[in-house]
Amino acid sequence: LALMITCYVISKKRGFGGAKVPFSFSAFAKAFIGSFWALLMPVIILGGIYGGIFTPTEAAAVAVVYGLIIGLFVYQELSFKDLPKVLVSSSRTTAMIMLIIATAQVFGWIMTSERVPDAVAKSILGITDSRFAILLVINLMLLVVGCFMETNAALIILTPIFLPLVTSLGVDPLFFGIIMIVNLAVGMSTPPLGVNLYVACGIADLKLEQISRAVMPLLVANIVALFLITYIEPITMFLPNLLLK
Repeated sequence: LALMITCYVISKKRGFGGAKVPFSFSAFAKAFIGSFWALLMPVIILGGIYGGIFTPTEAAAVAVVYGLIIGLFVYQELSFKDLPKVLVSSSRTTAMIMLIIATAQVFGWIMTSERVPDAVAKSILGITDSRFAILLVINLMLLVVGCFMETNAALIILTPIFLPLVTSLGVDPLFFGIIMIVNLAVGMSTPPLGVNLYVACGIADLKLEQISRAVMPLLVANIVALFLITYIEPITMFLPNLLLK
């Protein structure tokens, strides 16, 4: 919702216009039929994961194969002549992301070996035992960490440190998990090592500085939403509580 509002404001400010075609059910039905095979992809992926057919990692491979088949034989937007170019382009993007992940893993190893997370947790408790203040400090730390550390490395290293700390304050582990994921998701779009920024650079063929400037309003919206999620718990827990009943 925060991103939708931000995009709306940016669109109005810059004069981006929408489609001038009035809605019609026949056009909707035609568009739905035309996009049916593409819309089936998330159904196959999520159905396979929740059905225990394949793991999330294997789901990525299934999605690639499915997309290749659909692109070649159904929509015919790809041809076998295009495959070398597609493979080279995807290899470049993958290499760029893997390099970021590798350097982040090294950074994570250094932090672990120097016992930085332990020292940080002790320092936080030494300053205050207020739930409000500790969640604020953790949020700020995760936002900074997200700028420099790969998400998986951050989860593996920091969760065992912060989780006992917040549960001792009566914070629901699920609630804290949502806060942590949102923090690190923001970090994935934050320079200098936000993976999503480099993917966007590769797709749009733009410099990191250009993408970083363009994404700033969205980052502000995400941070505002993050603090609402943190300090208005019913917003965060309404849907999980509804599903767990």
